[in-house]
Amino acid sequence: MLTVFHLTKRYKNVVANYDLNFSVASGEIAVLVGPNGAGKSTAIKCIAGLLRYEGDIYIEQFKNKTLEAKKLFGYIPEIPAPFELLTVWEHMEFFGRAYRIENWQQRAEDLLGKMQLLDKKDKLGKELSKGMQQKLSICCALLPKPQVVLFDEPLVGLDPHAIKELKKMILEMKAQGASILISTHMLESVEELWDKVLIMMNGRVAAMRTKEEIALSGENLQDLFFAITEGNGKQSSANTQ
Repeated sequence: MLTVFHLTKRYKNVVANYDLNFSVASGEIAVLVGPNGAGKSTAIKCIAGLLRYEGDIYIEQFKNKTLEAKKLFGYIPEIPAPFELLTVWEHMEFFGRAYRIENWQQRAEDLLGKMQLLDKKDKLGKELSKGMQQKLSICCALLPKPQVVLFDEPLVGLDPHAIKELKKMILEMKAQGASILISTHMLESVEELWDKVLIMMNGRVAAMRTKEEIALSGENLQDLFFAITEGNGKQSSANTQ
């Protein structure tokens, strides 16, 4: 489970995130959406432990910057950053040994096969295209079978086969009880995946809906999104965070 309590991030006089409160339960897929500048990237970096912030973020029962939390957490950034002088297979070995994964080789083979990277095992990180780097980033993050997974614009740069396989893997992780948070500005690209959507605007979660709530109310999610993002973050419904 991922839990965010009163997350606030300030850059001097600029408030990038203000009092964010939300959770992603085990076996749940939440999607963080909003226009550029809404505060999604800052929130993602805080959750991943890359920025200092006010508030509390927990991975299961552990604070997100602790070693115990990092063992349970997987992060796929928007911009992949492989080690330039390690081969694809050496990346997998590095993560397998770092996380002390038993029989990591078989899982590595399986993940690389799904991402069509088996024939690239001996290529260096710097020799990979952006799309291949993204695939490698996914394989490395998922190798330890994390219980909480954070994807930042995961489909950007992927070919159709990789998109199909990644969506399948995300649903498999959900079925196995993982908590999954996907940040994207294209809700339609993950419409078959999400259980909960959080719409961000002006550094806040302006609205939160579950798929069941949308179905019962007959509310149009796209209309709600544009009402918030084109209306300066204001919306009339009380069902926010």
